[in-house]
Amino acid sequence: MNPDLDKLQPYPFEKLAALKAGVIPPAIAPIALSIGEPKHPAPEFVRQILSDNLAQLSTYPNTKGIVELRQSISDWATKRFHLRALDVDTQIVPVSGTREALFSFAQAVVDRSKNPLVISPNPFYQIYEGAAYLSGAQPYFINCIASNNFVPDFDAIPADVWQRCQLLFLCSPGNPTGAVLDRATLEKLIALADRHDFIIASDECYSEIYFDEANPPLGLLQACAQIGRDDYRRCVVFHSLSKRSNVPGLRSGFVAGDAQILKKFLLYRTYHGCAMPVQHQLASIAAWNDEQHVQDNRTQYRKKFDAVLDILGAALDVTKPDAGFYLWAGTPLDDTQFTRELFRAENVTVLPGQLLARASAGHNPGERRVRMALVATLDECIEAATRIRRFINSL
Repeated sequence: MNPDLDKLQPYPFEKLAALKAGVIPPAIAPIALSIGEPKHPAPEFVRQILSDNLAQLSTYPNTKGIVELRQSISDWATKRFHLRALDVDTQIVPVSGTREALFSFAQAVVDRSKNPLVISPNPFYQIYEGAAYLSGAQPYFINCIASNNFVPDFDAIPADVWQRCQLLFLCSPGNPTGAVLDRATLEKLIALADRHDFIIASDECYSEIYFDEANPPLGLLQACAQIGRDDYRRCVVFHSLSKRSNVPGLRSGFVAGDAQILKKFLLYRTYHGCAMPVQHQLASIAAWNDEQHVQDNRTQYRKKFDAVLDILGAALDVTKPDAGFYLWAGTPLDDTQFTRELFRAENVTVLPGQLLARASAGHNPGERRVRMALVATLDECIEAATRIRRFINSL
């Protein structure tokens, strides 16, 4: 067996299940705020296209995807991030969701012979850590803490760490913090990538869930374009329809950016065997081409954030994030104890913050925090917030 498999930790939800084991909650309806699985209905037109194209089940999909899908992605990204048109042949690779793409990307780009580091925010999406270990690299975590608005302190990273870095994972808007990186930070990281010759992989799958329609989150390729870096050298972004369009089961996203990097990544993927089914590609084209359902999606999230924060604001250390659909809330006691006792008392499940992070610089930045995903219905989110406040008041 690959010995690097022994470095992998159980997924956070496995740890959560173990934490809740043996606890008997009250006989009231369970409400789960623990997993970031969108519950808003998938667009009807996506369902219809899938249904109308089931004959494509008899077709082997091409790893590169059909040109119409790549064109729709180029059109969307160009308009959304104010880019020059992305080349549909060299700068876009459709993928079966960003989870598998983030993992496989590290396997393709890391040179394990050079004692590599893969840098990521902390807390983080656990795929970053697993991708680093299985590529033969060592993860290096940068704590995201409240005093720095939950943005990694990139200035604190020593030069020798940057020198060993081969891949920098960004997550903006952040999971679980919701923090968005600004232009100055992205430009600084691009300059560091040039100086130390590493690749920046920006996970932007929450980029379309934000609160101000006039101020969407900045993207990495957008920052490149603003400084005239239209070849996007050393920079790639990951986008998904899962959160944007409420279709996590469609497993549809894309990677875009540096053509030279993506050429080798596409080669890797032809062996990896993860081409998107044609019927999913056709449904994805329609999803990327439509913005009305995405705006409606944001409206629903705004209502939930406003309602939940109105209930919890005076009871819990919690504020509205920059973007995304998570609350990253401080807890009045240990986050694992808070989670377990909240479940016991109110049948509400949240995710302990320390399960999403690792000890770094002598501290686990997820301790005494919980992640709450506002993915349930508005009424369920309001009910969950009411129960959480009642639980806190009982402490």
